[in-house]
Amino acid sequence: MAVPLNKIAQHIDVVLETASLRDYPNALNGLQLENRSSINAVAGAVDFSSRAIDGAIGTGSNLLVVHHGMFWGGLKRLTGVAYRQVQRLLEADIAVYSSHLPLDRHPSLGNNVLLAKELGLQPSDPFARFEDFFIGTSGESDIETAELLTRARRFARTQGGEVRVTPISPGRLTKRWAICTGAGAAVDTLREADAAGIDTLIVGEGPHWTAIYAEENDLTIIYAGHYATETLGVRALAQHIGEEFNLPWHFISAPTGL
Repeated sequence: MAVPLNKIAQHIDVVLETASLRDYPNALNGLQLENRSSINAVAGAVDFSSRAIDGAIGTGSNLLVVHHGMFWGGLKRLTGVAYRQVQRLLEADIAVYSSHLPLDRHPSLGNNVLLAKELGLQPSDPFARFEDFFIGTSGESDIETAELLTRARRFARTQGGEVRVTPISPGRLTKRWAICTGAGAAVDTLREADAAGIDTLIVGEGPHWTAIYAEENDLTIIYAGHYATETLGVRALAQHIGEEFNLPWHFISAPTGL
């Protein structure tokens, strides 16, 4: 049975605490585009894109849930590609809901806790502070860093990505790790890792200088791919919506290679 869009959007808002969490202005978390009819199927995708729209249409979904929303690149005129995207959404009667940091940090549906689980790690502490809340997670382990790298590579390749890593000495052990998916290797994150005694940091991507910083500070950084590390949350959210409202759900794979 189809479900009213506002019922689903309100449910997600509550589950993800959308209204109470600050984010980057372009994230515009929540319902970004409404539609005319009730929802009969849900599609999740990392990025709002033409491929995501194609995927939603192809699966018969009229709710598209994304991590990086319609306005991620900032203000833009509704001409060219932007116009064609909106036109296709309106013609297919597809609504769009976006969640960035609220989805990153969620304790069960979030990208960070799910990536830790995927890598066989047990979270115990928060990590990656943003204003008054934490986005990422961290914990203790006793695993060879090379084995952790193997697990990260195996996961990234299932999502059409590839892993980069700073040098690892033979036999090195990961005793204290931290995860911040997406563009997680930032100045504040590295400082926090240093203060917390983190020896292995797992992120999606980072600037070139972070590799130099890692080598100089005895820190291993595993860059597991921005796209790959953020597939888990939207997949879990689409599944949650499907199970909560007894609707078909789908994940739209659209790797960027980054």
